[in-house]
Amino acid sequence: MHDRLEDIARRFDEMAARMGDPAVYAQPGEFQKLAKEVGQLEPLVKAFRALQQCDQGIADAREMADAERDPELRELARAEVDALTAQRVELAERLKILLLPKDPNDDKNVLLEIRAGTGGEEASLFAADLFRMYGRYAERKGWRLEVMDASESESRGFKEVIALVSGQSVFSTLKFEGGVHRVQRVPETESQGRIHTSACTVAIMPEAEDVELDIPDKDLRIDVYRSSGNGGQSVNTTDSAVRITHLPTNTVVCCQDEKSQHKNKAKAMKVLRSRLLDAMQAAQHAERADARRVMVGSGDRSERIRTYNFPQNRVTDHRIGLTLYALDQFVAGDIDPILDPLRAAHQAELLQAQQGE
Repeated sequence: MHDRLEDIARRFDEMAARMGDPAVYAQPGEFQKLAKEVGQLEPLVKAFRALQQCDQGIADAREMADAERDPELRELARAEVDALTAQRVELAERLKILLLPKDPNDDKNVLLEIRAGTGGEEASLFAADLFRMYGRYAERKGWRLEVMDASESESRGFKEVIALVSGQSVFSTLKFEGGVHRVQRVPETESQGRIHTSACTVAIMPEAEDVELDIPDKDLRIDVYRSSGNGGQSVNTTDSAVRITHLPTNTVVCCQDEKSQHKNKAKAMKVLRSRLLDAMQAAQHAERADARRVMVGSGDRSERIRTYNFPQNRVTDHRIGLTLYALDQFVAGDIDPILDPLRAAHQAELLQAQQGE
């Protein structure tokens, strides 16, 4: 591992030096490519060099402890060895995590889909709550959230909402959010104060790039129609809404969010590409998977991953058995207290798998 880290550090230095070469700017896209790779390697190289400094410090402190005649100074040197040894253990664990195989989708933007499930109107209101929660979280992270398509319910909730979330490391941050989210609360329409249980499904799909997926025109059927608003309101007078059907898989995507047919078609194609890529990667993953499942789940939408209990101000993630009594803060967009442990659990599982190989 040491030789591999030396090679990575050497490559990092070479690329960092090249970024200062004026000739790089003359090559279109070269500087951006270098900056991206340098940014990805920097945490690993910093941790490796900190480990090297730690090793040197331990060696120096041991030499001092062995050579020093003053008992007090010798004791100080031994204490320094102990402190640096503990620091080295932490750095070595961090390096192991940084060296884990990287998910090729981690740096991608995300297509976020939220659909109301069981529970009727209450489920649609919960879908709107989840959408606001992710929107507030995106705001905190400095991400951009763009609605691609939405279908409102009579109570101003969402039957379905699809949004593109763009920014740094969006997929790596949100990828464990896919699954069934369950809510327990007293609906506004409940006169006897009984708690109802409703559910929504959340899908997190990496945004597909054109080069990743070639979709021939012959595989598509494109229909245009007039979009309609809730209760007959906001009905367009032109055929601007677009429905695209991918014939080989019978995947259907609709978009009527924009007034322009061209913009709706572009958005619908973006959603279609991401759905097809997601299905293709899921099939590949299923072929490679063995009997042992990852601790944090597969992200299968049939799994109940989390429960939001409003009367008890409680949120529970069932995959890692974590319960927080801060639901009000969680739905306000403070979701890192669950996202961080999910990521840590996944990394621990990957490390365990690596050690077992």
